[in-house]
Amino acid sequence: MAAFEEMGILPEIGKAVEEMEWSLPTDIQAEAIPLILGGGDVLMAAETGSGKTGAFCLPVLQIVWETLNDKNKARSSGQSMDKWLLAFKDRSENLVVSNDGLSCQSKDAKQWQGVRANRGIVRDPKVRTNKFYYEVYFKEAGLARVGWALSNGSLDLGTDKIGWGFGGTGKKSNSRNFENYGTTFGDRGDIIGNVLDLDSETISWTKNGEYLGEAFRIPKNLVNQAFYPCVCTKNAMVTVRFEKSTEGKSDAPPNFNWVSKASSSQYINNTNIGTSTDEKTKVSGPRAVIIEPSRELAEQTLKCLDSFKKYLPGDIRLLLIIGGGNAKEQMDQIRQGVDIVVATPGRLEDLVFNNALSLKQCRFFILDEVDGLLQQGHTDIINRLHAQIPRMFDDGRRLQMVVCSATLHNFDVKKLAERVMFFPAWVDLKGEDSVPETVHHVIFRIDPREDDLWKKLKKTIKTDGVHSKDRISPNQPNAETLSEAIKLLKGEYTVKAIDKLKVDQAIIFCRTKLDCDNLESYLNDIGGGQRQNLKYSCVCLHGDRRPQERKTNLEKFKAGEVKFLICTDVAARGIDIKGIPFVIQVTLPDEKANYVHRIGRVGRAERMGLAISLVACVPEKVWFHSNCANRGKNCFNTNLTQDGGCCIWYNELQLLADIEEHLGCTISTIGSDFKLEVNEFDGKVVYGEKRSGGSGINYKTHVDQLASVVKELSNLEGLAQSKFLKISMMKI
Repeated sequence: MAAFEEMGILPEIGKAVEEMEWSLPTDIQAEAIPLILGGGDVLMAAETGSGKTGAFCLPVLQIVWETLNDKNKARSSGQSMDKWLLAFKDRSENLVVSNDGLSCQSKDAKQWQGVRANRGIVRDPKVRTNKFYYEVYFKEAGLARVGWALSNGSLDLGTDKIGWGFGGTGKKSNSRNFENYGTTFGDRGDIIGNVLDLDSETISWTKNGEYLGEAFRIPKNLVNQAFYPCVCTKNAMVTVRFEKSTEGKSDAPPNFNWVSKASSSQYINNTNIGTSTDEKTKVSGPRAVIIEPSRELAEQTLKCLDSFKKYLPGDIRLLLIIGGGNAKEQMDQIRQGVDIVVATPGRLEDLVFNNALSLKQCRFFILDEVDGLLQQGHTDIINRLHAQIPRMFDDGRRLQMVVCSATLHNFDVKKLAERVMFFPAWVDLKGEDSVPETVHHVIFRIDPREDDLWKKLKKTIKTDGVHSKDRISPNQPNAETLSEAIKLLKGEYTVKAIDKLKVDQAIIFCRTKLDCDNLESYLNDIGGGQRQNLKYSCVCLHGDRRPQERKTNLEKFKAGEVKFLICTDVAARGIDIKGIPFVIQVTLPDEKANYVHRIGRVGRAERMGLAISLVACVPEKVWFHSNCANRGKNCFNTNLTQDGGCCIWYNELQLLADIEEHLGCTISTIGSDFKLEVNEFDGKVVYGEKRSGGSGINYKTHVDQLASVVKELSNLEGLAQSKFLKISMMKI
């Protein structure tokens, strides 16, 4: 943001933000943007509509723009050789070194990943002592092998003749000979001292200050070589100390010097870090990749980036990669060059693994609506794509990841973060999933045992055909009859909710694509179609509709050309449409987290919204094609899944209980008149309009709201530059 302020384009950026009706400054913006600009991995969790897209779009544009325009050229020209550090360039590909060059981490649980220091110790016969020491400290428990290696030694320390290691299993190693030595280590707080005695030509170690005895004698033909501190880890992080620290109790043995005390004649700079990989290979490819769970979200994010980038001097080349897109146009743009890619997982993987798109320069990897990506089964694709991206670059910068959603708090997301992210910072504003204050949500219970309206609807409403082979008996209802009754009543009460509440615009969620199609047909039959201003005008949005039709239908709804968007969960996440007043859930979602996403389509940008859920009081038999060879296409197998079919019994009362427990609340029930009790809420409410009262916050313009964050970032940047200049002047 400071760079945008210096360039004089902050007001224009603010205008673009205001056009999108993000409620800035939200805490998500104030906390996330500085963290991302600071180079750290970030997990963002906040309620829907809080501006998460803007929280990563703004900094990714700035970082990519600065990278392309060499604004940080002075900082990226190479690692400082003024002091002992771990070498950014002399390391295994999947090892990450911290920005200060004193910690390293591997997320690989199968292979050892190593790094050498940027300097090595050499013997100087003219100096009184050639005895040196450095430490490895475990801030967290982990597995590591530590010691010394020559400049051309393996980073898998101790597996060749010119590397000497001591591992956490309590074994010393050289030439892949692992022998018992000392005791195991790697607990939190352990300190391993690495002892190099070039006078007596030996290598040994200490553990928490206790000397473990001589481990190796250095061969005579190697004693005059340079010995580099070397560390390798397996799915762990360690901190290296090259000089005495106040943290911890260990210290160099008597008559030994820390390596930082070596005279200029006793060390040599690491020659493995001299050439930039980028300069050698000149690999082209995007600097940032943003993955979205649906084509609609990808298109929306691209539009957001495009709205901001037009205010930047020069050009940042954006590319949308989605299934159904024009493959030739995508390939042509890739060949011309691309800086930021917004993509859905499958199509992106196709291009990467067919060598059409390289991720070797990707420094920014963003997973939006990550729990949705994982629910869709994209875990393996994410892992494969992540494996194609370098963990670090030659300028010492790490791959930066941002993972965000309104619902981060589940086991799969946490496991993904542990596996691929580098000690991420959490921007967690709501804790567990919650409903924004601008969203009112209620349920209407449907019980065909008490409401026999369904008996009159059989010929007017088309259902999903699940009970086409079952015995339906209106006079003596069995479970199948009551299930069919639920399907009929839900169509009818969707219309009643529209009529009673005078709903003139709403997103209507159905569980399956077939349910969407049937409801669309019903609304058209009773007077609607896609003609503007008709009472029930509607369009569909789901995976079986052609890409161009999906795009056209969404645009029609956004433009107000039709009143209702009937969709599956493809539109539950992130789709941002201004001022939507109502959501109707014909069926509760399979995943309780999707409830939050669905109802979060209303109540955005401080506008009030109402979400109504139709809940069956008896089990409903529904399609479930998880094991279907054709994924439900032309499938008519109405047997239950345990009998080899594609149907299950759906218990919405249990789903409702799970959702209420998840949210920690009881959702209010309304009657068949759909009358809302005003005293349940905060006074008079006009759904779709800006809230009145409530939080009592008087929002200023978005530009003003950004000002305090920008000022703080600018001050911090100026302070850092001043300190850098002072240090530089002291050295001169």
